[in-house]
Amino acid sequence: MAGGAIPHFQNDAGHPIIEIGVKEFMCVGANPPFDHPHVYLDMGSDHEKVCPYCSTLYRYTASLKPHETIPAGAVYIDRAA
Repeated sequence: MAGGAIPHFQNDAGHPIIEIGVKEFMCVGANPPFDHPHVYLDMGSDHEKVCPYCSTLYRYTASLKPHETIPAGAVYIDRAA
């Protein structure tokens, strides 16, 4: 994802699978103060990746834009910035 910001995703609702439109991203777990270390994940040639901290399965869906998710609402927005 060179030349752009790495999207961050969170899973407050505890969904087992979140579909995303990128293969390189950050998982933050839930929103603070319930987050885990913000971890960079890269799917490489795969289409799925499990977060080693919260066990959320992220699935790449090419039809989604970088800041879209299924289910909706999993994009993390840093309120402190």
